Amino acid sequence: MRLTETAFAKINLALHVRARRDDGYHQLETVFAFVDAGDRLVAHSCEADRLEVTGEFAGSLTDPFDNIVARALTALPHGDGLCVSLEKNLPVAAGLGGGSADAGAIFRMVKDSHGLPDDWQDRAARLGADVPACVDSVTCVGRGTGTELEPIESDLTGCAVLLVNPRIPLSTGPVFAAWDGRDLGPLPTGAVSQIAQEGRNDLQAPAIALVPLIAAVLDAIAANGAFLSRMSGSGATCFGLFRDDEALARAAQAIARDHPGWWQMQGHLR
Repeated sequence: MRLTETAFAKINLALHVRARRDDGYHQLETVFAFVDAGDRLVAHSCEADRLEVTGEFAGSLTDPFDNIVARALTALPHGDGLCVSLEKNLPVAAGLGGGSADAGAIFRMVKDSHGLPDDWQDRAARLGADVPACVDSVTCVGRGTGTELEPIESDLTGCAVLLVNPRIPLSTGPVFAAWDGRDLGPLPTGAVSQIAQEGRNDLQAPAIALVPLIAAVLDAIAANGAFLSRMSGSGATCFGLFRDDEALARAAQAIARDHPGWWQMQGHLR
């Protein structure tokens, strides 16, 4: 048995932080969307679970035994074992849900090979707030801590998207801690494109205060033809949405020329 999955990069088309909760988390309203590119996982049956990490950002995962992929395997019954090779193409601590996407890919592998337990959503949520959304990796609205999911049809499916990161890791905790606590209102209603255009990311300003280069990334994306540019999650990755593949390619080339040290990935919204 050989299983292959893409861990699709997650972006937040809008992310509204509504309140701090007594349990230390935050009350959120967000629109999750997923890019048809990301990390790559290949697995086959073996006597015991084993994880090998390769790829550009493999060095960022210092303890593979504490990797969320390993914890996802532990969380799910799946027979004797799975030997997993993870090609880490997404930067770590980047607002793309990379680890959550990897865990979501494991859930899909186990679903295909053994089926998922009835309480798989709870098991996913215990691994991380983004993991339940990453299992299906389709556009949806997330509420609560992001684990209360509502499917939504997306008129942005197939839209060309560019991801850009200045190669500065940014942990989620300090960004949420820097949020000013002001509730600026709920998600807009309407089509996904309307929610994205009229929505916001309430973590963008505190993230820029911590990593000012994020503002330059956003400016570069907007200056190169994106009809929407926004930071994803808690940063520091930003995304641009483009009208067509040609506009995307021109922007990617221009940004690579002007900022050769920045990481980028091209794709389309699922």
